[in-house]
Amino acid sequence: MRNPYEVLGVAKSADAAQVKSAFRKLAKKLHPDANKHDPKAASRFAELNAAYEILGDDKKRKAFDNGEIDGEGKPRFRGFEGFGGHPGGGGQQGGPNFESFTFGSDGFQRGGGAGAGRGGFEDILRDVFGGLGGAARGRGRGERSTQFEPEDFVQEAPPARHLEATLTISLEDAAQGATKRLHLPTGKDVDVKIPAGITSGQQIRLKGQGYASPWGGGVAGDARITITIAPHPLFSVDGSDLRLDLPITLYEAVLGGKVRVPTLEGVVELAIPANTNGGRTFRLRGKGLKAKSGHGDLLATVRIVLPEKADDELKELMRKWRDDKPYDPRDNQG
Repeated sequence: MRNPYEVLGVAKSADAAQVKSAFRKLAKKLHPDANKHDPKAASRFAELNAAYEILGDDKKRKAFDNGEIDGEGKPRFRGFEGFGGHPGGGGQQGGPNFESFTFGSDGFQRGGGAGAGRGGFEDILRDVFGGLGGAARGRGRGERSTQFEPEDFVQEAPPARHLEATLTISLEDAAQGATKRLHLPTGKDVDVKIPAGITSGQQIRLKGQGYASPWGGGVAGDARITITIAPHPLFSVDGSDLRLDLPITLYEAVLGGKVRVPTLEGVVELAIPANTNGGRTFRLRGKGLKAKSGHGDLLATVRIVLPEKADDELKELMRKWRDDKPYDPRDNQG
């Protein structure tokens, strides 16, 4: 583990208030819930907690500064003096500034030194995260039992971490349904089943395909896939209806006739009545998207298109029409 002073970003001369302030600031920034897409967030947060365990306790901090314990709070080897680890023998390990634990037939045994001083650390996490912070479930604060059971050190797993992703599909896939392959931020490839009639903004939930618990043993969260429908070159979506601009010729508008109209299911014929104005909309029932009650419609709006190249005969016809049979389609606009 790195030097606790480096982890907290404080100088060795920092007082207790500065250490506490640095921990609070970094705890908010590095907490796994605030970094759901970072797989290393949990390890960085654990390193931060371990650093504050030492620097947030006056006795442990002094022991670290004196070289008696390392960055993980473990005693450093300092040679032999008598039968103990300190002058005067007595077999006391680790000095007066930390606690040691042994495991035997009687369970976990605490030995030597002063208290672990976890109370202040837990209080800070309660302030920062409203009581969350992974504090160990143990006996009451200040209670000094000499024997511990293994369950006293069980740490509560954080809540499942969901994964957010987006998937862009074609309008045809949205209308008819499909199965699409998606690469998740976790590195896994999954097949996403697209139901017919899905719309942009709807989500598909893949249970258990989210982030695994950073501490292990927990249930993985879900992958929530937001669907986006790519723009189509011909159709636009209007709820469960589709809209289409239908180009027709000048003579089809004047004389009428049958024209071919594209749909998502193929081409159909539409009868254009004689004397059809541009902007008129025809409804092709059931040719839209799947809806809760049946299907939407296709709304085809007529656009009259003149020839690309100017035609002298057409111009002459229009001049004669203008002179012999004038009319004003804007006379009702004042």
